[in-house]
Amino acid sequence: MKGTTFPSSLICSVLIILSFHLVAFCIALEEEAGDETPFTYEKGTKGGPENWGKINPQWQLCNNGRLQSPIDLLDGGVRVYPALGKLKKYYKPAPAAVNPRGHDIAVTWKGDAGIIIINGTVYKLMQCHWHSPSEHTFNGSRYNLELHAVHSSSDGKKAVISVTYKYGRPDPFLAKMVPYIASLGKEEKDVGIVNPRDIKLSSRKYYRYLGSLTVPPCTEGVVWTVLAKVKTVSRDQVRVLKEAAQEGFEENSRLTQNRDGRTVLFYTPRR
Repeated sequence: MKGTTFPSSLICSVLIILSFHLVAFCIALEEEAGDETPFTYEKGTKGGPENWGKINPQWQLCNNGRLQSPIDLLDGGVRVYPALGKLKKYYKPAPAAVNPRGHDIAVTWKGDAGIIIINGTVYKLMQCHWHSPSEHTFNGSRYNLELHAVHSSSDGKKAVISVTYKYGRPDPFLAKMVPYIASLGKEEKDVGIVNPRDIKLSSRKYYRYLGSLTVPPCTEGVVWTVLAKVKTVSRDQVRVLKEAAQEGFEENSRLTQNRDGRTVLFYTPRR
């Protein structure tokens, strides 16, 4: 029986497809390995903040980026811009779970928890998590806790609303999550229906700037909205968050980054 001769174009197509799948497989392996690559918040260590960009090639923005977060919000270094308008938030209750992510504790919504609209772009609420002490500073001063509510657009762009807290009365939203966080193991735990409105992501005044994720890979192009109103949280609530974090991540705040000439807008209602 004579061998079958295949057209050269078909052979080339097959090789291209095989090459594509091989590349995709390699990328998947790199992403998986990257997720397990250690980093710390401890200065002067191999995995410390000043070395994040050297740990993984995909994290180079952590060291070389020009739009990094968090930053210091100086009262005299912002531009008052009433045209920003009030925050357009449309949240609703949805199923959620508490996730122990090692470096922090997150509440992840499993269903449609609503959206925010910024400059005509719709961002879907994905999750919120906490940093202690706060990551953004105000004239060089940090607060005791900061919550980040992370939103994502249909094309993968990110928008984060930040809320800062000082010690005082317990935070109502965290009070509902503490029983689950306190008994958290290594796996996520379903917490039923969670209403994001309970976080009270509202303030008459806020800061707006373009920055990045504050953990590797430090992706840039994130639209930040930092509420000017400082809320309160109890010491016990912060303690529960720290005890639930992986050892070494009890304090999980990145150092403030250079503004590199970025404009920070400040919204305040017109009188």
